[in-house]
Amino acid sequence: MSAGRHMCATEGRTCSAEFRRLHQSIDFSGNHGKVARAAQPVGRMMMVGSVVNEDRLAKESFSFGPFELIPERRRLEKSGVPLQLGARSLDILTVLVEHAGEVVSKKTLLARVWAGVTVDEGSLRFHMAGLRKVLGDGEAGATYVTTVPGQGYSFVAPVSRTLKPVAEIAKSGRRSTFPNRLGRMIGRDDAVQAISSHLMAERFVSIVGPGGIGKTTLAISVGHQLTTEFADLVHLIDLGSLSDPHLVAGTIGSALGLAVDDRDPIPGLLAALRDIRVLLVLDSCERVIEAASALAETIFEETPQVYILATSRETLRVRGEHVHWIAPLEFPPEGPNAREAMAYAAVQLFVERVTASQPQFILNDVDAPVVAEICRKLDGIPLAIELAAGRVDAYGVHDVLRLLDHKFELWRGRRTALPRHQTLAATLDWSYDLLPELEQIILRRLSVFVGPFTIEAAFAIAAGDDLDDSQVIESVASLAAKSLLTANARLAIPLYRLLDTTRGYVQEQLARSDDANLVARRHAVYHLTLFERIGVELSGFRKSENASASKLVRSLKGAGSNNLTEASVATNGRPIDEIRVALDWAHGKSGDSLLALDLTAAAAPVWIHHMLIDECRERTEQAVFQIDEKLGRDARRELRLFFTLAVAHMESTGDAAIIDDAWLRVSRLAEELDDNEYRLRSLWGLWIGRYLRGDFPGALQIAEKFVNLPDGAIDVADRFVGERILGVTRHILGDQAGARRHLEKMLAGYVAPPGQMHALRYQFDQHVAARTYYSQTLWLLGFPDQAAAVGKHAFDHATALGHDFSLLYAIAFGACPLALEIGNFDAAEALISTMLHREATFRAMGVWGRCYAGILEMKGGHTAAGLALLREGLSGFPPTGFQSRYLFLLGNLALGESDIGDHRGANTTIERALAQSERNEDRWFVAELLRIKGILALNQGGAEALVSAEAHLNHSLEWSRRQGAISWELRTATTLASLMQKQSRIGEARELLAPLYVRFSEGLATADLVKARSLLTLLNEPT
Repeated sequence: MSAGRHMCATEGRTCSAEFRRLHQSIDFSGNHGKVARAAQPVGRMMMVGSVVNEDRLAKESFSFGPFELIPERRRLEKSGVPLQLGARSLDILTVLVEHAGEVVSKKTLLARVWAGVTVDEGSLRFHMAGLRKVLGDGEAGATYVTTVPGQGYSFVAPVSRTLKPVAEIAKSGRRSTFPNRLGRMIGRDDAVQAISSHLMAERFVSIVGPGGIGKTTLAISVGHQLTTEFADLVHLIDLGSLSDPHLVAGTIGSALGLAVDDRDPIPGLLAALRDIRVLLVLDSCERVIEAASALAETIFEETPQVYILATSRETLRVRGEHVHWIAPLEFPPEGPNAREAMAYAAVQLFVERVTASQPQFILNDVDAPVVAEICRKLDGIPLAIELAAGRVDAYGVHDVLRLLDHKFELWRGRRTALPRHQTLAATLDWSYDLLPELEQIILRRLSVFVGPFTIEAAFAIAAGDDLDDSQVIESVASLAAKSLLTANARLAIPLYRLLDTTRGYVQEQLARSDDANLVARRHAVYHLTLFERIGVELSGFRKSENASASKLVRSLKGAGSNNLTEASVATNGRPIDEIRVALDWAHGKSGDSLLALDLTAAAAPVWIHHMLIDECRERTEQAVFQIDEKLGRDARRELRLFFTLAVAHMESTGDAAIIDDAWLRVSRLAEELDDNEYRLRSLWGLWIGRYLRGDFPGALQIAEKFVNLPDGAIDVADRFVGERILGVTRHILGDQAGARRHLEKMLAGYVAPPGQMHALRYQFDQHVAARTYYSQTLWLLGFPDQAAAVGKHAFDHATALGHDFSLLYAIAFGACPLALEIGNFDAAEALISTMLHREATFRAMGVWGRCYAGILEMKGGHTAAGLALLREGLSGFPPTGFQSRYLFLLGNLALGESDIGDHRGANTTIERALAQSERNEDRWFVAELLRIKGILALNQGGAEALVSAEAHLNHSLEWSRRQGAISWELRTATTLASLMQKQSRIGEARELLAPLYVRFSEGLATADLVKARSLLTLLNEPT
């Protein structure tokens, strides 16, 4: 200890000078975000509860093994180290130890520990088990508590009783100035225990976190937890009202009731504290952070019996300090029900504060997701949640959510709260006003980010002509230390983020500044460059397409284009959120229309990758609408936008007219630019457009053109893609043998290029797409088991790839309809659930899922419910989209309508389906449509019903035989043979059905074959 420090007790001015010198010499420059730790001072060697003078109070304690129990302090130590033990378990231990060697009945324990409360013995057993675990009962031969069957428990270890001295009351005679508990604290019990234990072990702990996080409330709870430990010498000193750092020492002395020299209070304060065991809670240190930090360090080092608990929005960064960062209250993920939501502390706090003014309020399943979103938008900050909950009586839960953004003055708290806690704006004003001007500027600029950002991104937005990168680095570190930015340093490249409440407040400051438009432009340009990079990785676009973006970036100094790294692309937290903000600005009054078009084109691969298809389509339509001569024509940009428009409509609306027009634009632009990549994409797109709108002869022409492209214009792998689309088209046209030939050729020869390039170019993995239709073709050709195996292979492959388009393609066009046809209803149900689960981001799958769910219900005998689902699904189909599988749905709709007696509707539906089949040459399902028409005739009855039905069934047999579709032929033959049996035409029926049945070498457990076998058994029975 220096000579100057020895003089502190007697020569005040010398000590004051030494303190000021120490204060001024603290070096903060290299310690951002860190806490300095020094060797433990001599004072740390004192035992907790040791004698401080002879005028003391006596308390009883119990010792057994390495443990010491001090009931008065509700404290259990092991070898001098405090242990965490629940209140009930501690009460049980106290009763048992007080009656060591005796049997204490369960009834006695329940009466002592749960006085006035009715509980069962299960609660006692639960806490007894926890107590034994803490004591290590049964470990290494130690036994403390034994169970006496039928009687109770006995503490059997040797126990010694002693008197335990505690600290004296302060010489001033002034007891604690500590406030009362601030009501029930939610979600912080573990933190109270952890901080209490840490404080007793280390003597100096700082609770650090952003404004409104509950630091003061937590510190008061810790103080009450330790009141007995310090014999009521626990003092709260509020430094938040101070603006003059020279008043810190005097304020502490005044709170302790000490008469100290106003001119230089430090010597007298240190002298008074040196022989007192006391807990000082220094609250809100950030206002006078330097003076509070230096004095706290001095007190810690020179008064070894003083314990310090500080609260601050930034760390004190002095010797001896141990930091406890206080986390926000946990809030639920999106869409919880009431029971799930109430498991989270943030929601519990919100509901408790609402019910304080509205006792009748009960959280229900309708409001639970809204409350969860409120807590999320408020980042789990307790003060913000309390203030928002306080407005529910005026606005209701749903309007509170809508009013959250930037309505800070609405959120008023208790009149008796500190001024900085009475409104959310006041809380944020407090933190913002304490910042130096440079940090205010940088914080305003960083508020443009919606989510996490890298330091590289911070350079791009915050640095420029007026600020350099080093200033940004220093300010970001300082803002993080002051809890105005959160930092995730566990990643290879750290991510920073503003809490949503802080961001909303600072954005208002940005909007009032001269920087707003410049910052928004920098943000948009930075993300244009970032998304160009991501797009290259996700879509297979040529890197030359980055030229326009790179040129734009180079034109803006400080945009950070040269600092982009693969790591920043991989770790950018919520890139879609950032592009939304950038596009909203670019399309706005002060924005940049050209930049908006480039941003849209760059973001498209990311939207598609994340299955945000509807958003992609809407944003692209907005961009395409703005293309005109005033903006200047850019063929490359237009090519990408119309390509995105075609893909987005293909995967969402299925509107073939829009899709085909967009692909035609892509084709013309690809020729203009001599771009072979897009030439292939557009040719495939033109095929898919004709496929979707039902122009199957036109689709066949495109497929043949694709597969016959000259060698220089197409790779080998792409030529096999041509074989696939040719096989699919022939399947739909009814040429099942041709379809099988082309699909098998593709599957035998196709080797996918590296990096899922074809899945990105053609939207689906080509193996998955080929196997999907190959399974359908095999089923029609009479190989049900092989078909199911191939369909499962496609599904499993798509699942393993993690490629959502391929997975949903395999389900909607292969696995699910096949499962319904062969009667595997369990599999169908699981696949339908998968489709409906993806509805939120891929609307078309919700349409298919409802249709298939309706068919499944009808097959299960729930016709009315099934029809409702099927009709709901069909209403979501565009009039020109998804034609090739539409007939399957119409056929099942007609059957359902007939089953409920709507014969007119059934006839209208089946005629519509047959007309479409004829118009589009969509022949793969025509045999089944004719069979269904025969069933409808039978269900209607009438004089001509049998003749009409048999005619339709024979027509169905002709079509199935022409196509080699033996599965359709068997199904129709079974229906016709059943009709013949009812007419006693047993021989005809047997001759029709038996030869067909024996042609099947597999699939004997499928629905059609089981039904045929049952009928044949009846036909073969002797009459």
